[in-house]
Amino acid sequence: MGHHHHDEPILQDPQRRRRASIILWALLAPIGALALVMVIALWPQGNYDKFALSGSTDTTGGAVMATGTVTRSVFQDCPSSQGLEDVGGKVLECTVTYVMPDDGGAEIQLEIPQETLQSREARAGDSLRYLDLSKVGSNSGTDFVFVDFVRTFPMALLAIAYGLVVVLVAGWRGARAMIGLIGGIAFMIVFMIPALLEGGNPILVGLTGATAIMFVALYFAHGLNAKTSTALLGTLFGLGVTAGLALWLTDAAALTGAHDEAAMTLSTVAPQISLPGLLICGVLIGGMGVLNDVTITQSATVWELAESAPKATATELFLRGMRIGRDHIASTVYTIAFAYAGAALPVLAIAALSNQGFGTTLSSGEMAEEVIRILIGSIGLVLAIPVTTGIAVLVVKATGTGGAHGKSLGGRGRRAALSANHSHE
Repeated sequence: MGHHHHDEPILQDPQRRRRASIILWALLAPIGALALVMVIALWPQGNYDKFALSGSTDTTGGAVMATGTVTRSVFQDCPSSQGLEDVGGKVLECTVTYVMPDDGGAEIQLEIPQETLQSREARAGDSLRYLDLSKVGSNSGTDFVFVDFVRTFPMALLAIAYGLVVVLVAGWRGARAMIGLIGGIAFMIVFMIPALLEGGNPILVGLTGATAIMFVALYFAHGLNAKTSTALLGTLFGLGVTAGLALWLTDAAALTGAHDEAAMTLSTVAPQISLPGLLICGVLIGGMGVLNDVTITQSATVWELAESAPKATATELFLRGMRIGRDHIASTVYTIAFAYAGAALPVLAIAALSNQGFGTTLSSGEMAEEVIRILIGSIGLVLAIPVTTGIAVLVVKATGTGGAHGKSLGGRGRRAALSANHSHE
């Protein structure tokens, strides 16, 4: 045989391989069954106001949310200040954006806030979303209020490009991973978010949802084999550690989860939601993807090491795997920390302009939540690596891969080992 399939280890005795799979499934099956029961028990019934926020933006008293395309921008008298001269006021000048409504009709005038225009001017061809108050009468002096840019097309284009790149580089496995990702997000939208909105226990919802997503996504993307089962066990261990730390730290560090506009809005329109619990659920979801990454890599690493050095002992395999794991820990911790630091740059810039110092800024409000989120996720990640490596070594050895086990193989096993060694030379 000139080559072997890289999804399964070489030098393996089918009986030992079956035994290892039975051991793994004996551990994973009860967890999977419990997750399924919990999904059914926690499944949302739709007992919440799905339109609690509709009236605040587009439907109150006949107001309508509409979209249109920018035709030009002109510096002229502000529509909102017209008529002020009649009452002794002064007409102001500003940048007025002319927009052609997508649903037809005459061209309209929009005043875009100056802080938005400083960051990015409205150009001809841009699509905008605005509030049409023409049927309700407005006290602001204008019947049309700018809401936001419409970003659907560039975002959809970027998502398609991402999917194509993944599939072109990673092939069918990349395609399966993309399908798993879409399925996981859909499951969050259909199960986790409605369950939270109904006042479900956020820790139970978070752990149940994350476990269910990991079971389906990992096996769908990487196949139903011992390597994937090993990574899944390591991922579930990391999720358990993350949940425990998040539960403790939320209370110990007095994290309220009520430090941004979205959280405050939720607490007003859906008071049944626990904001600290929502924070814990967010930590679990955030850690899920990174854990999956490191555990799959670490499991695959042990398999490759066992294939390249079939006579290595369990201790040697573990130590070699951990040498690679330590590099992975360092790089992934950087990734998590810098990703959050990049998102928090405006807050860090404010800290640099104040006399409070970075220490005070980092330990207050929303920043403290992000810092603790990083630390909790990183601890779960770091601990998952040696655990996954250890499980992988035990499973690899149980399949009959390597030195001491080679002696216990039957005649067919010895011939397979010799054939596999010959193919490597």
